[in-house]
Parts: sequence; structure tokens; C-alpha cells
Amino acid sequence: MNTTRRAAAFAAIIGAAGAKAAVAQTVPAPAAGGPVTLDRWGSFHVGGKEIVISGQPIREVLFTPGGVPARVDPNGTYLMGSMYAQYMIPAPLRGQAPMLLWHGGGLTGVTWESTPDGREGWQNFFLRRGWATYVADAVERGRAGWSMIPEQTGGSPILLTVDNPFERFRIGDGVGSFQRGTTYPGQQFPADRESYMNFVRQIVPRFTTTDALTQDAYAALLDRVGPSVVVAHSQAGLFGWRAAQDKPDKVRALVLVEPAAVGDPAKVAALKDVPVLMIYGDFIAQDPRWPTIRANGVRFAEAVRAAGGSVDVIDLPERGIRGNSHMVMMDRNSDVVAGVVQEWLAAKELWR
Repeated sequence: MNTTRRAAAFAAIIGAAGAKAAVAQTVPAPAAGGPVTLDRWGSFHVGGKEIVISGQPIREVLFTPGGVPARVDPNGTYLMGSMYAQYMIPAPLRGQAPMLLWHGGGLTGVTWESTPDGREGWQNFFLRRGWATYVADAVERGRAGWSMIPEQTGGSPILLTVDNPFERFRIGDGVGSFQRGTTYPGQQFPADRESYMNFVRQIVPRFTTTDALTQDAYAALLDRVGPSVVVAHSQAGLFGWRAAQDKPDKVRALVLVEPAAVGDPAKVAALKDVPVLMIYGDFIAQDPRWPTIRANGVRFAEAVRAAGGSVDVIDLPERGIRGNSHMVMMDRNSDVVAGVVQEWLAAKELWR
């Protein structure tokens, strides 16, 4: 498909009220359940910096019941702030750049792997279409390692209660909805108790004070992998914007799924050659926080456009795709939304 036809196809998708039908007609049909051929796969850690700790007391620690206590001196040099990434390279390759999948706050790369009700996640969706995928666990999350050293973290970790994501991620219909067991009408998140508790099992402690470490680790990831398509969710929207501003030559395109923050307003011109897609789900008007978060994002997008950049903003309900929570990639219609992303990337000549 040439550039003109790709652009026309994408315009039809984002402009038509019946977006679901359009996606079904223009995006290659999913092959869920069939085999996926991988050329190679693996994982690595990247980034981090050395920190020296001194003045702490030496302790004796019994690491194993019935063992012999060991002398532990906490003073010395630590390597902190590294990041984990797992990569899968399919054969044949059709994506014109690797796809980096960056998760949101209090979560890990599991966000992209499988849905809480057992369906294939976006990692599988894009692998099946020939994209090399890199799923990251950000600093202090999952397999990236953990630190309680105040000199590194600068604060205390936050862990969410069971009901918090249900209400804050626009699954339930407001405060008290978890206890009531009520959701927004037409809600697409798999909100039955078994599926929801599977989601809660994925939630990990997070710091609000390690953004600089995380930004540095994502920069190191881009340096290692090379020019890539960055798909960032929620908290990672901040890291995606700023990575594209700091390293525009390393970000071929930026896909932001409900970004919770914006980039540096003083550096919008740096984004003029990085195509950006922003996606927002449903029930935003009913939420106490998300109208402001979305307005901030759209205002920043307008500033990028004014500086010569290209930003497409999609509000899914306006395109006939309804019921999406903040966890768009886990909703029951997640493949429909992934199809919109796929078609946008194809229109940007990043997929063949």
C-alpha cells in the first residue's frame, strides 16, 4: 500500500463513526492461537549508576534457617537504577523499527503480555504483525530490581489498595464502586472478580521520586536498541515525551495511551520530526481528574503542532469505540484499539 492509500485508510478509521468496522476491514485479521515464529528472543538489564553508602552499622544476618550467620557490611558501592527488558524478534520482520512497550505507574511489563481474563495482550498483537517488541520493567519495578536506600529513592514506596485501581482507572463508576460492584455502563474492562483480582496481582509498589532515574534508564534502553517506535501508557507518557525531546533521532514515532503527563514545554520544537499519536478512552467526563489530565495533554499537543510537529489525538468514543477504561490494552476490545495503532503506524510508513 502506497503512502497516499495508507493515509486515506487511516483517515477513514479515525474519521468514521463506525470505527470498529473500519478497523476490521483495514487491519490484517488476528491470528490468535496460532504459532508465532521467532528469529530470536531474550532479555537484558540496562542503565543504572553507582552510589556510595557510608556510615551504616555492620550486621550479622541469618539468610537461611539452620544456617550460619553472615557478616553484612552495608557500606560500599551499589549499582542502582537499572531497567529490565525482554525482547522478541519475529520472522519475518514487517515493522520498520523495534517497538518499545513502556508501562504505567505501579505496574510492570506484564501490562502488555496478557489480559487479566487470559486473552493475548498487545505484545502478541504486534508480534503477530511482524513487529520486534521490547517489553520493559522500569526502575524499581518487576525484574528491574529494588532498593530501599533513601539516597537513591528519595522517598517511600506507594502500594495501592484493592479498590483503588477499580475506582481510579475508570472501571467502577466512582467512589465506593468496588464495594458496590458497579461499573460504568458498557465498561470494557473484564471486571468480574476473578479477572479483576488477576489485575490486582500485577500491581507493585512504586516511588514518585525516581523519575530522573527512570528517564535515564529509558534513555539507555533507546541507546542500546536504536531508533524505535515507543508505545507508552499513563505515567510512562512523561518518559515517552521527554525521551523523544532528548533523543528525537532515536524515536521514530511516539504512541501515547492515556498519557498522565506532558513533556517539557520549552522543548516542543524538538518533536517536529517525531509523529505522535495520543489515545484516550471512555468515561473521562465523569472522572474528577481525567478531564484536566486530558486537557493538559491536548494543550501540549497543540503547542507541538504550533512548533511544526505532527500530533494525532483520538478520543475513542468519538470514533465509535466505546467503554474503554484507563487500561485500554486490557479491555475486552483491546485488539480493536491496537488495530487503530497498527493502521496509524502503517500510514506513517513504519510497517510493510
